[in-house]
Amino acid sequence: MDRLKEKYRKEVIPAMMQKFNYKNIMEIPKLDKVVVNIGMGEAVQNPKAMDGAIDNLRAITGQTPVVTKAKKSIAAFKIRTGMPIGVKVTLRSQKMYHFTDKLLNVALARVRDFRGVSAKSFDGRGNYTLGLRDQLVFPEIDYDKIDKMRGMDIVFVTTAKTDEEAKELLKLMGMPFADR
Repeated sequence: MDRLKEKYRKEVIPAMMQKFNYKNIMEIPKLDKVVVNIGMGEAVQNPKAMDGAIDNLRAITGQTPVVTKAKKSIAAFKIRTGMPIGVKVTLRSQKMYHFTDKLLNVALARVRDFRGVSAKSFDGRGNYTLGLRDQLVFPEIDYDKIDKMRGMDIVFVTTAKTDEEAKELLKLMGMPFADR
């Protein structure tokens, strides 16, 4: 569980100091939080579908998710303000490192035809977003007990000021970027 934190201390800090010529150890970017989000478009017609997503996210992250609600009405999607449209979890400190370690070493290895994650999903401020098509890549999810395949977005929020710094940080932590 502390494997990723230890790797950060022993490998990432010296490599980042050397590559970016930081003067102070406090300048080195670090992982701030990880946000896992499941958008639930079908919750408009079937409010019970939210329960399955909450159970799955709780099993995957070890933390109770928060239900996200629509901020404004959209008639084309039959959404009104205040309707539940998704669930999310914000992970910090120990749970964040544990989840990231599990994602990088277990879940991504179980993705079919995996050739690495896209290096183009940075937002310009040093944050990285990764999308998964189904929740079955996590070992906590039992195939027989799920009601529907759901994708999820995983956002890695870093303290990096540029995308280049964030990419190097995530690469040193073990993120398998594709060579495209």
